[in-house]
Amino acid sequence: MMFCYQCQEAAKNTGCTVRGVCGKNEEVANLQDLLIYGLKGIAHIVVKEGLDPADLKEVNYETINSLFMTITNANFDADSIERQIKKVLSLRDELAKSVSAEGLHDAAVFQVDSRESMLEKAASVGVLSTENEDVRSLRELITYGLKGMAAYAEHAYNIGKENLEVYSFIYEALAAALDDTLSADELVALTLKTGEHGVKVMALLDEANTSKYGNPEITEVNIGVRSNPAILISGHDLTDLEQLLEQTEGTGVDVYTHSEMLPAHYYPAFKKYDHFAGNYGNAWWKQVTEFESFRGPILFTTNCIVPPKSEEVRSRIFTTGSSGYPGCKHIVADENGRKDFSEIIELAKTLPAPEEIETGTIVGGFAHNQVMALADKVVDAVKTGAIKKFFVMAGCDGRMKSRSYYTEFAEQLPKDTVIMTAGCAKYRYNKLPLGDIGGIPRVLDAGQCNDSYSLAVIALKLKEVFGLEDINELPIAFNIAWYEQKAVIVLLALLYLGVKNIHLGPTLPAFLSPNVANVLVEKFGIAGIGTVEEDIELFMAQ
Repeated sequence: MMFCYQCQEAAKNTGCTVRGVCGKNEEVANLQDLLIYGLKGIAHIVVKEGLDPADLKEVNYETINSLFMTITNANFDADSIERQIKKVLSLRDELAKSVSAEGLHDAAVFQVDSRESMLEKAASVGVLSTENEDVRSLRELITYGLKGMAAYAEHAYNIGKENLEVYSFIYEALAAALDDTLSADELVALTLKTGEHGVKVMALLDEANTSKYGNPEITEVNIGVRSNPAILISGHDLTDLEQLLEQTEGTGVDVYTHSEMLPAHYYPAFKKYDHFAGNYGNAWWKQVTEFESFRGPILFTTNCIVPPKSEEVRSRIFTTGSSGYPGCKHIVADENGRKDFSEIIELAKTLPAPEEIETGTIVGGFAHNQVMALADKVVDAVKTGAIKKFFVMAGCDGRMKSRSYYTEFAEQLPKDTVIMTAGCAKYRYNKLPLGDIGGIPRVLDAGQCNDSYSLAVIALKLKEVFGLEDINELPIAFNIAWYEQKAVIVLLALLYLGVKNIHLGPTLPAFLSPNVANVLVEKFGIAGIGTVEEDIELFMAQ
């Protein structure tokens, strides 16, 4: 049996027990649980012995990579997760060599030697192994925040940027998940500390991306197609995109982005590539049909993979980094971090050009540096009443029909409001003809989910400009859609920054016990969503 409730699609908003709605099977789910348990064993040793992350380079990387592999829709390949478990346990045992075995937690000493023994062990260490519902809820909330944090840390690592404080906290929090002496209050405090380090890791990734690729700038992105054979790149990792663009230059093969890779077009460094053709399609879950019509190979750099329905599509899918899918070629970096994409390029040359599914352009690139360049214009619009309110509608998209709420919400917002967005939630409204206010577009797309940091920076800067004491005094409302664990760390980061009265939907997380949910409601004003009309009236009255 499996039990997983880490994403918004948890069955009946309770948990998946037979097969994940995401598509992962029981074996993969249980192996992921064991991988997390092994990481807790490493963390237990690191914290118990006071080891310095500065001396743990390989352990640091494999810890964040392992966490990333367990994010929803990242890796469905049981073989690759089994290999990662063996790697993690080998590193754990190396750390334990010079440590007294006395007092070590089971997570730091257990042994497995086969897939069968791994699955047997996993059955006793999964989510439900914590009996107290509230402690379980807080432990999982923290763990899911760590998964999102690890994803952002890995992207920064790939660009050469690290923050040892982030690694140190990840070990602290993972070890705390084994500590039965911690009270619920102590775990609540650790949850906020997770948000604090979420801010740090998003700032780190922002610095990494902008220092290498330049500050995002206002950009029109083509959503039609050209007549060349092409590769579609999905996910979030900009270093993978950079290498693909370098290797496809002069080959006659175009490169298109899909879903969360769209914001790559906003970075100046990528604009020199004439064959960087545009964005194809919409949010991640639309890939089921859009990969059929794209016709060329697809490269997944991270999540979000939807199990392909046809063998023909699967034969065109390649994975790299933390992602993986059974039967798909996985591309590994060499010792210098270089990845050989020649097989993808050669396959692209043999396949037809993409089928056009839409035409036109969409505009983005409103990260904090660009918006601050427009600060005078924005401030004047607020002071004159041309802009009454900003709505932060960042987060994730998903398959549920109830997510049409976000499209209708955007459509029905008063014309004197502006939407600030980041993440794939934008696909619910970024192609709507919502117009502008005095030249300021009514949808300001800051970028990927990690660029929610930009939205926080903008809000803090506006607080300063208007001379306010509290960020909640700004004419900004937060109506956020969530799906997976990167949205969890974004939420915790916002809570740490003091943002209150966030509405979260389309459902509240299944992993929040009633008591933990009440704490979030009472302390931070967290709420679910209602009807579009009721919510707009409520937000506009605040």
